[in-house]
Amino acid sequence: MNLEVALRKNYGKFQLKVEFSLTAKHCGIFGPSGSGKSTLMHLLAGLLKPDEGRIMLAGRELFNSSRNLNVPPEERRIGVVFQHAHLFPHMSVRRNLLYGWRRTPLAERLIDPEALIRVLQLDHLLDRGVNALSGGERQRVALGRTVLACPRLILMDEPLSGLDEELKYQIMPYLKKVFGEFDVPLLFISHSLHEMRMMADEVLVFEAGEVRDRLPAEELARRNLVTGSRGYANLLTLSAPQPQGDLWLYRWGETPLVLTEPGGMGDNVFELAAKDITLFKRHPEASSARNILPCRVTELFGVGNRIGVELDCGGNRLICQIVPESVRELDIREGAEVIGVIKASAFRRLY
Repeated sequence: MNLEVALRKNYGKFQLKVEFSLTAKHCGIFGPSGSGKSTLMHLLAGLLKPDEGRIMLAGRELFNSSRNLNVPPEERRIGVVFQHAHLFPHMSVRRNLLYGWRRTPLAERLIDPEALIRVLQLDHLLDRGVNALSGGERQRVALGRTVLACPRLILMDEPLSGLDEELKYQIMPYLKKVFGEFDVPLLFISHSLHEMRMMADEVLVFEAGEVRDRLPAEELARRNLVTGSRGYANLLTLSAPQPQGDLWLYRWGETPLVLTEPGGMGDNVFELAAKDITLFKRHPEASSARNILPCRVTELFGVGNRIGVELDCGGNRLICQIVPESVRELDIREGAEVIGVIKASAFRRLY
């Protein structure tokens, strides 16, 4: 992505004033409702005209108030996936998917429809009317239609916020796979920290119509350990689930982990709260927890009564949350050897 933005827009009592440039392939716009995220999306897509400024995408100027230049939306080659799918109700899934692709010049058709349809697992739905689809299926069709238009940039504006949590995490693997396999730049707009970590590498933090910070998605998550009500959540990719009595044995890289939840084929992503990891100075003599991991402390961060401890556990990374008294009592410092203890029931499967 090569996007340069310097814009001002008065929108009722709200004023957006932003200036930034992005080069990372997958970027995020993060912030609370009313911070200007969706306004920016409408300005970039050409659905709203800025009062002043400039937009440059991939070397092409799309808006320049000083030159009275405002490229219309249909000529910007920017695809938009909204919170609601906005499919054509009179068309089948196939016709919806190919709508933009058929209108794209042959030389610019860089994505094979059949390959994308396989990735999104829409093969069996192609002849179905879109009104007969579930919410998750509709969002997959909307994503596929946008990608097949072969845009220079895709904007996703809170695409999962209208879905319940189960549907949201059903769609997430499709999103990750599409943007991992097809070379399309993404600007992902959301107020969900989980979604931002899964979809973006670099994040612009919006507040009151301005860019207040710019940082990696993982650093944004670390800050939540100190400022957020839920603290930090580790996201673990586990594979090869096998039954072990009443429990399930997974592989976390080379490390075995025991969980209460069954998983599906292939990789499974689980959430593990930092505060659900207990640290010991040495191997406990007895514990009801099923996971006892030798770890090395690589970093300490945080302030007040929430201290984050980054651990290297056999080449895998975990972050644990403890209080300052525990830091002193266990002599937690960089390079220290500790034992991380985790209950089998502490993991929550996302997808």
